[in-house]
Amino acid sequence: MIADAVETRAGGITSPRGFRAAGVSAGIKAHGGLDLAVIASDTPCSAAAVFTLNKAQAAPVVVSREHLARSGGVARAIVVNSGCANACTGDEGLQAARDMASETARLLGCREEQVLVASTGVIGVALPIAKIRAALPSAASALAADQGAEAARAIMTTDPFPKEAAAAVHLGKATIAIGGMAKGSGMIEPMMATMLGFLTTDANVPPALLDRALRAAVDETFNAITVDGECSTNDCVMILANGASGLTVDDSNYDAFLQALKSVCLKLALGIVRGGEGATKLVTVTVTGAASADDARRAAKAIANSPLVKTAIHGADPNWGRLIAVAGRAGVAFDLSRASVAIGTTVLFRDGRPYDDAAPQAAAYLKGPDVAVSVDLGAGRAAATVWTCDLSAEYVRINADYRT
Repeated sequence: MIADAVETRAGGITSPRGFRAAGVSAGIKAHGGLDLAVIASDTPCSAAAVFTLNKAQAAPVVVSREHLARSGGVARAIVVNSGCANACTGDEGLQAARDMASETARLLGCREEQVLVASTGVIGVALPIAKIRAALPSAASALAADQGAEAARAIMTTDPFPKEAAAAVHLGKATIAIGGMAKGSGMIEPMMATMLGFLTTDANVPPALLDRALRAAVDETFNAITVDGECSTNDCVMILANGASGLTVDDSNYDAFLQALKSVCLKLALGIVRGGEGATKLVTVTVTGAASADDARRAAKAIANSPLVKTAIHGADPNWGRLIAVAGRAGVAFDLSRASVAIGTTVLFRDGRPYDDAAPQAAAYLKGPDVAVSVDLGAGRAAATVWTCDLSAEYVRINADYRT
């Protein structure tokens, strides 16, 4: 099925029908801000998730994996806390994550395995489960379709702003909606897999197909961003599909659904990069001329994670040599005699020859808040795009005293 164009909508996690959310303060954060969120569906949902590839996996990741396996991909709610990652906290941390789920399930009247759990914040600190247990009744009472923005604020840590997105797409005679929220600012290179992403849709999508769509969307969005090359212990993206629209997604309309899902994921992912710790610029890195898609992604990630590249961009220094050097050491097929580098539309190196007379034009372009750099490896026809941000002194300040 060919769908109408994806329509961007205002709102976020509660834009699809049949979903409610809440954000409250449980007293986890020292400053007393919102730090506990609940997302709930009026009816059971198909559920899917992708999780961090970090081998030091946090308790909520372990528990959510268990619950998806036990429920067969069915869920009613997601409970999320910020201010404490509940990572590297042993058996007590696992029990705390299970207690978060069981208390949420009791309040919502569903089975424990139908509640997914996520946490974000400082690693190695015991989760104050008594505070969460005490605050959950207030969160359950506050659940409403107009409280998505509060939930998006409640999952923030060092984020400078909340991230929300929503879209709708017409499939035949029905319209489905997809909504989402995310958090993340530092410790960002999701390798699914600190970032969290939550998505909802009122389409009816069987669990296996939902899992397929989520993985495809994440690969081109959340897995194509990086702030500092660090993969967290807690990274996850979860999606709930409750079928309230009355439309079922199958192979005939899967591509249209996936297009809409990607649009929401991309907006959230770019919001994470734009709000990266200390970031002043959103940077689009495109690699072309690669021998394979894997080579293109690998080279693009290497460029996007290079401190030398990121600091040069921060200072509006059109140092194309740093881009060539990273491409050459990325471990992929590379032909210097056929390679090229451009900053914006300004070519600074091509076919073994520099064009330094164009440097002032490139420098002026780099002063903007949204910039693009591109490298052609001269080794094939594959391409990839990755998004990152610049590296500023503010990033160092934030992370030098994150715990203290």
